[in-house]
Amino acid sequence: MSTENEGKNEGTQVPPAPSAPPVPVESPSASPQAPEAIPAPPASAAGAPESGWPPPTVPQGAPAPADGDWPPPTAAQVPSSAPQASPAAPGDDWPTPPPATPVYADSGAGAHAYGAPGSGELGAGVPGDAGAGGLGGGDGTVWGAAYQQPAPKSRRGRGGLAAAILVAALVAGGLGGGLGYTLAKNDDDSGSTTVSASTNGGDVKRDPGTVAGVAAKALPSTVTIEAESSNGEGGTGTGFVFDTQGHIVTNNHVVADAVDGGKVTATFPNGKKYDAEVVGHAKGYDVAVIKLKNAPTDLKPLALGDSDKVAVGDSTIAIGAPFGLSNTVTTGIISAKNRPVASSDGTNSTSSYMSALQTDASINPGNSGGPLLDASGNVIGINSAIQSTGGGGLGGTTQSGSIGLGFAIPINQAKYVAQQLIKTGQPVYAKIGASVSLEESTGGAKITDKGANDAAAIESGGPADQAGLKPGDVITKLDDMVIDSGPTLIGEIWTHKPGDKVTITYERSGKSHTVDLTLASRKGDS
Repeated sequence: MSTENEGKNEGTQVPPAPSAPPVPVESPSASPQAPEAIPAPPASAAGAPESGWPPPTVPQGAPAPADGDWPPPTAAQVPSSAPQASPAAPGDDWPTPPPATPVYADSGAGAHAYGAPGSGELGAGVPGDAGAGGLGGGDGTVWGAAYQQPAPKSRRGRGGLAAAILVAALVAGGLGGGLGYTLAKNDDDSGSTTVSASTNGGDVKRDPGTVAGVAAKALPSTVTIEAESSNGEGGTGTGFVFDTQGHIVTNNHVVADAVDGGKVTATFPNGKKYDAEVVGHAKGYDVAVIKLKNAPTDLKPLALGDSDKVAVGDSTIAIGAPFGLSNTVTTGIISAKNRPVASSDGTNSTSSYMSALQTDASINPGNSGGPLLDASGNVIGINSAIQSTGGGGLGGTTQSGSIGLGFAIPINQAKYVAQQLIKTGQPVYAKIGASVSLEESTGGAKITDKGANDAAAIESGGPADQAGLKPGDVITKLDDMVIDSGPTLIGEIWTHKPGDKVTITYERSGKSHTVDLTLASRKGDS
């Protein structure tokens, strides 16, 4: 906070402070200028010193006062920078009257008690009342008030001691100021003193576990993806190097516009840009794989972590191109796990479902498909969606910003999907063979009476059929995971692979039942 009182006393010439009175001599013999013909005043004179002439407050070398003028009034202090006046002749007007009050002594504008109570508070953006205008004591004493002549001192030696102390203080202050000025002048003739760092920024060694260390290692393996449809529509997203063959993993909604006859490019942080093609995409998982054409031979895939071992509170680092700003790094933590999220690619097509990692790292449109890293730089998720007050998401059509609720596809799930896309070009989904309601509820996932296109709600011979499930049953748990809706059940099933055995808890006619079943598979997005 500035201590300057801006706007006050601007352009006013402030005179120097008054100098100290001269130091008195100890005895008449030590002062050759003292008149010998004038006897010492009687001891009964009020305030007269018993020894030592001239009196402490009379300038040395000045003529003695006329008879009847003892003790003389205290001489006024004069500015040290002003020329010293010659001694006045003895008379009724000796010594010279004190000078007029200096400008800085005005008790009006610009001179106020520092620390006096005011209407404003420090840091409130306004200085408050005049209590911040000047310097002074909290008891009402005002710095800069008109000079007052001190009363004559009747105690022996008091005036001389005070003067000596004052002169000593001024000498010490002058010496300190002179030394300070000399040191500052020798240090920097420009009047500004700076401190240089011991090392340059490029010489700093950043530990691998720091955000800067993780970012430096991961950034060269991330790309900014531009996808464009045949009619020129498209957008920007992010991806990361999956293997040395040139495969890049991203979100389905990032490349959805370029699937049928469109164009895809990938640009690395070093500025190298490559054409690419869509190898496969999974709408339900919101995962896609593209492959670089004429891929470089020095690709460095990012290390994949284990999303099942992630804990709430773990540090996260997100890399992406929010609003087209490539190679942006943000940080946060895992704020929740197994968060059921249903999102769309904005084309009114099949929705995607995930049991997501939730993070408060800043994620915005353009971060889609980028890696979510742990503190060691391992990929633990693919940034895919955000909660938005405007109703939009990373896959939506609105351009809403981050509010600290971002969602990433767990890498264990994304890795499996990506490998399937590279191998066959089609996604493979786990399923139980039953249609459930997609309405939001807290009671669980209810098996519907009919499936899509008037198909049977329970697939004949499928896992649900073999387990004895029927329309109207409400699934409340899958293993230990609580199921509160149909989308939650789908997202949780898709974290598993076909062939995995799971335990289903469901309610029928008010009673709870438990059954084990083996998940089947479904290929493609149809």
